[in-house]
Amino acid sequence: MKLVKSSSSILRKFLVFNFSVFFVLGLFTFFYLKSVQPNLVKKRTEKHIVIINNTSNHIERLKIDFNRESLKNFLFSTRFLFQNLERVQFYNLDGNLVGDTNVLDLDQNVFSKPDEVLQEDINKKLNENEKNLKNAENFDKNKNRGIQSLLNEKNEGPVVVEIKENNNFFIKTLDDVKVEEKIIGYIMVTEKANEILTAVIERRNFILRTVFGIGIAIFIFSIFLNKYILKPIAGLVRYTQSIKDKEESFGRIEKFLNRSDELGLLSRSLNNMTQDLQKRTRRAENSSADLAHEIRNPLASLKGASELLDNTVDKTERKKLIRILSHDVERIDRLITDYSKMLKDEASLSREKMQIVNLENLINNVVEEFSNNVTAIEKKLKFRVTRTKPNGKQIKIMGIENRLEQVVANLLDNAVSFSPSESEIFINIQSEKEKILVKIIDNGPGFEEDNTEKIFKRFYSNRPEKFGQHSGLGLNIVKNIVEMHGGEVRAYNRKDFKNGAEIELELPKQASATA
Repeated sequence: MKLVKSSSSILRKFLVFNFSVFFVLGLFTFFYLKSVQPNLVKKRTEKHIVIINNTSNHIERLKIDFNRESLKNFLFSTRFLFQNLERVQFYNLDGNLVGDTNVLDLDQNVFSKPDEVLQEDINKKLNENEKNLKNAENFDKNKNRGIQSLLNEKNEGPVVVEIKENNNFFIKTLDDVKVEEKIIGYIMVTEKANEILTAVIERRNFILRTVFGIGIAIFIFSIFLNKYILKPIAGLVRYTQSIKDKEESFGRIEKFLNRSDELGLLSRSLNNMTQDLQKRTRRAENSSADLAHEIRNPLASLKGASELLDNTVDKTERKKLIRILSHDVERIDRLITDYSKMLKDEASLSREKMQIVNLENLINNVVEEFSNNVTAIEKKLKFRVTRTKPNGKQIKIMGIENRLEQVVANLLDNAVSFSPSESEIFINIQSEKEKILVKIIDNGPGFEEDNTEKIFKRFYSNRPEKFGQHSGLGLNIVKNIVEMHGGEVRAYNRKDFKNGAEIELELPKQASATA
């Protein structure tokens, strides 16, 4: 048996697709995280540049000399400009440190003291501050990147340096001090910016948590997809393959039939289709066997008559044998013709689409045609149609109009054939809650069979006086068409009359056709 490909290929495609999406999102995330810190540093640097420009304006406006003593007094008098900064350093054009907030007492307690006291602190601590300034300058020179290296990098714009020390993150911004558009020195602003690293870490952790959550969701969905969708689909594929290979034990879909979702609907549709195809196959096989059986009898008669014809000299006997031969040939031809037509009708019936049909109008039209039938006119037959309307509404069903006409026509043809002259044929239409009953009643001899189901079998005929003139397929075709409409057909002998037959059609009332 040919192996069925595993349905995991769909799962594999699903996982590959999600991995590709994750990879692309990962690249975007990587570049995003790479750009977060530079953007935040840029914003902080812009703030530093504003402070540096304001400081330059103050120095120009106050006419401050760019030396150590003047800058020291300036730092004390304008301390509010730098109160949120870690450090502010002033360098002359040679790169020497001439001012530094780190060597001054610029903490919050100093900010709360009156100006007079602050001025006294300056005079008392000039020597100490000078010494501290020297030490700060020497300390900066020992750094990996001293002021000279930064000045060498500087062109027209500011120089920005990011430094991590003792688990702290610092941003340094170096720019020119201009007085009357002339560069007189440099200012380097240093600010502790641990919150930038915190923001980067928070964004990174948020993205990692999100990715982890999405990964778990995809994993769970993959399990659900494989268990509840892909495996059932693989089971349906095995079921169809087992039907093709005629191995009924290989494919089982009973566990899917009770599901209320789309797969359950698919399983039921597939099961119904399979059963319908199997039913048609059995019907075709039985029909072929019945046809072979029906043809065998006239063939045997043909063979016997032909053998006798060779040995018969009497003209009368020869004519009789020739009539038998002709009759049997006609019978075989009729059987084959009617059987071919029946198969063609059944095939076309399965392809035709059902529509809303007005059953009253359909029956009235067929009855009107049979009223003008030659046999009906010769027998002087009458047709009476009676019906009960549901709340005054017309009786409509879902069906194939020409096939339903064929059903009514075949039943009326039988009724006309068996009805005695000057009798009446009754057609009654009755609408019930969920079904519609159509009864065709005649005054003929009725059925001799105790089991009236026999009359719907293929090639069955109870017309001994007209043997060979009918193929016995008419009522069987009626049964097939009615069953394909979801209905039933039954036959009875009349109980309200001495003679007569009654054929009853039961058709389902479709919800969409009740209007």
